[in-house]
Amino acid sequence: MTRTFVYSISAEESGTKIADYLRNHGYSRHILTCLKHTDDTVLVNGLGVYMNYVLQPDDRLTIVIPEETPSEHIVPVNLPFPVVYEDEDLMIINKPSDMPIHPSIHNYENTLANAAAWYFGQKGENFVYRCINRLDRDTTGLLILAKNRLSGALLSRMSAERKIHRQYLAIATGEIPKCGTIDAPIARACDSAILRQVDFVHGERAITHYRLLKFDGFYSLVLLQLETGRTHQIRVHMNHIGHPLPGDYLYNPDYRLIKRQALHSCRLTFCHPISGKPMDFTAPIPDDFKTFACGCVELHQYADNG
Repeated sequence: MTRTFVYSISAEESGTKIADYLRNHGYSRHILTCLKHTDDTVLVNGLGVYMNYVLQPDDRLTIVIPEETPSEHIVPVNLPFPVVYEDEDLMIINKPSDMPIHPSIHNYENTLANAAAWYFGQKGENFVYRCINRLDRDTTGLLILAKNRLSGALLSRMSAERKIHRQYLAIATGEIPKCGTIDAPIARACDSAILRQVDFVHGERAITHYRLLKFDGFYSLVLLQLETGRTHQIRVHMNHIGHPLPGDYLYNPDYRLIKRQALHSCRLTFCHPISGKPMDFTAPIPDDFKTFACGCVELHQYADNG
């Protein structure tokens, strides 16, 4: 969606070229190039100006960020799309299981992108799909969609700089230690485009913090905090320490307890990319976790009222 931002220039900010001012506010090179080549997107006190204009005290700088070409190749499909939060810049979605994030081979009309296209189509809004943090197909829980170019650029940078903090609930096989950190690099497994493994020679550093919440004699309920975001990180790390997640078709295809990998993105905390306001979201415990998680008092914040 097209988004308009208005900045009142203080005496301390004056003397700066618009391009430099916007760079300092997180505008990417791509956005600046777009503004430079699009009419009526950079205005000072209501008049169009060039990016090399030097800002003066009390100037009113208006930036209109035009939307990119809508994601027309994504087919709108009426699928579950549980919106936890929405404003002009971002959305928080509680993704269900059995839903890929992006369209791919054999997954053209069953993804979160298809659900988002339907959602925006029903509102009559242009749709460009910008998913900031990815979840595996059968992992449930919270993720972020950016609604414009600037929020997308800022959130992507925040993710790369580890400023978006993610907590997960998982069920693990056996009894894990009460708490700990797994610091083990992850790489693609040989001869596989999908499988990942701990690889201390070729892997990228991956760090997962965990804490035991409950042990029932067979399985552990675990709260995990990601410090990095490698593909399949939690699944690979828990398997590496000998406590794989049940229901994981790649790393532990044991479906006696649960029919999909027992992993849920339960909490996201970050600062809003535009306002800077602290944001804190939790997702209810999914139905296929509830019986096992019953009686764990530490999970009160993940009750159905979220």
